[in-house]
Parts: sequence; structure tokens; C-alpha cells
Amino acid sequence: MSRIGRLPIDVPAGVDVKIDGQAVTVKGPKGELSLTVASPIEVKLEENQVLVTRPDDERESRSLHGLTRTLINNQIIGVTQGYSKGLEIVGTGYRVVQKGAAVEFALGFSHPVTVEPPAGITFTVEGNNRLTVAGIDKQAVGEVAANIRKIRKPEPYKGKGVRYAGEVVRRKAGKAGK
Repeated sequence: MSRIGRLPIDVPAGVDVKIDGQAVTVKGPKGELSLTVASPIEVKLEENQVLVTRPDDERESRSLHGLTRTLINNQIIGVTQGYSKGLEIVGTGYRVVQKGAAVEFALGFSHPVTVEPPAGITFTVEGNNRLTVAGIDKQAVGEVAANIRKIRKPEPYKGKGVRYAGEVVRRKAGKAGK
């Protein structure tokens, strides 16, 4: 039995979970998220707890069991607390500026790079070299942060670029001088 999948998910006060066949909808103070559960997995709501069960021990059922439970748990955390991911801009002349809802990066290119937030995502700029990506959908927050980091990944010689907050960039020794 899956150690993660068999754990019940507690539904906090103020969160409404609706299960309609294979569709699970979670509504909370920060918003609403929905998920379509893969076919062999069953989801039940009993006494303020969501239970995820599987009908058999087939390989596919076992692999989807813990995943489904984690996805529903992430939705409940998202609508109550939300998710955020911090980014740091490192490099001389590299900076980020808030332009309305969007952000504009100066990353050593010949032009500024503007990034518009998708629906449900907000950008917050602290200073001129820190950015926070926030939202209720964990997957969307991580994907937007990864796409921003992809604009200028941290390079291994000077460490310049966009990195996650707290990310350690492995540095290489440059060419040996004469």
C-alpha cells in the first residue's frame, strides 16, 4: 500500500471540497481549483477528510495512488495559504522593474525582456534584484518561475543570471592566468 496515498487529507474550515465522479473541486478563501482524477483511483469525502483509494494492486493504480492524494493536498494548501517562489537576479547591471502587473528585466541583452503574468499568478518585486512569483496553483507557480529563470540561467563562471532564492550555483575555475 502506498504510504502517501493511504493517508487521509484533513479539510480545514473554510474549504469546500466537492467530488462529482472523477472531478474534484476545491474552493477556499484564495480561489477555486479543480482536478480530474485518473480512472482507476477513487476519491471519497468522509467527515471533513478526503480519502483516496485504489481498486487493485496493478502497477498503474499504485503509481497514481500517491500522486492523486498529493495533487488534492496541494490544491487544499493552495486555496488556503497559496504558493510562492522567489527569484534572485545576480549580475552587474541586471535588474527587474515592475510595470503594472508585468515585470521588465534588464539581463544584459540589447533589449529589455517583459514578462506578463498568466491568469492566477502575481509578481512582486523587492528592490531591483528580487522577484516573487505567487499563486494558488503549485504547478503554475513553479512553471512560471522556471520560464523566467530560463531567460538567463546562472552561468558557472561568474554566477550571473536569474536563480531561485537560495539556489547554489556550482562555480568553475576560469582559464589559468600566465
